[in-house]
Amino acid sequence: MENKTPLAAIAPHHQRILGFLVALIILLGLVGVVLGVVIYNQQRQSADLSQISDTDQSDLDNIEPARRPPDDTLTASVTWQQTENGWQASGTPPACPTPLITSPIDTSQVTSILYPGQTRGDNYKPHGGFRFDTITDNQVIVRVPLDAVVVDGARYLVEGETQYTFDFVAPCGMMYRLGHLLTLDPQFQAIADQFSEPKEGDSRTTRVEPNIVVRSGDLIATAVGVTKGQNTFFDFGVYNLQTKNEISQDPTWAASHDPSLAPYAVCWFDLLPAADTAKVKSLPPADYMSGKTSDYCK
Repeated sequence: MENKTPLAAIAPHHQRILGFLVALIILLGLVGVVLGVVIYNQQRQSADLSQISDTDQSDLDNIEPARRPPDDTLTASVTWQQTENGWQASGTPPACPTPLITSPIDTSQVTSILYPGQTRGDNYKPHGGFRFDTITDNQVIVRVPLDAVVVDGARYLVEGETQYTFDFVAPCGMMYRLGHLLTLDPQFQAIADQFSEPKEGDSRTTRVEPNIVVRSGDLIATAVGVTKGQNTFFDFGVYNLQTKNEISQDPTWAASHDPSLAPYAVCWFDLLPAADTAKVKSLPPADYMSGKTSDYCK
């Protein structure tokens, strides 16, 4: 006889299996939904972070060197002070770069050179300079030639027109001066606004406290010289604070010159990159009286 299991006995068993499968399907569905939400949020956050990162980098790339926040390595390193015994460093000076300076201007625009270490007018000038006789609107771009700190400066009048001078000192002991600047970049205008009120012919300097860090290539000025008479030029002097120059070893010369800068001034022609050095040396002297006469350039 065939042995058959009653249907009534099978039904509850199948119902339990079916209920378990339904519960499992629902649970898996919920897990899938949760995982989907988590993955979506992670992808969205990654996309947002990537977009922010790209935007920040693009913004930095578009910032002009003068606008980048300077680090404090220069202000924290060796500083220089003038004493009765000459210039003194606060520690061991680091080595200077080679070439020492980049040209502060586009030398292709220069028409003649003011030699450092000569008498021009009625005064001795330890600094030299550049003339731009083919530029009639005084528009000349001037940039920082060497990483340094701004230590002092002046604003003064020449024929009623405001002129600016700045002195910079690098940790390695090189100082440079830029003078007869006419239109300043906002960063430097903010510094100059703290100087004494300009007076005709009074170029005495004012200390910059605290010193301002600048980097090679930062924009300083967009115009130079005196607009009256289309006199487009500016002063440029370089000084080695670590050692006095050869001419200053002559007691007669030393006694008749300002001891603060003249004994430290150097001929800066060979301190420029090679192409600029060659260009500068090929140009005629700007001062028709003193010519190429120089206590520093041989």
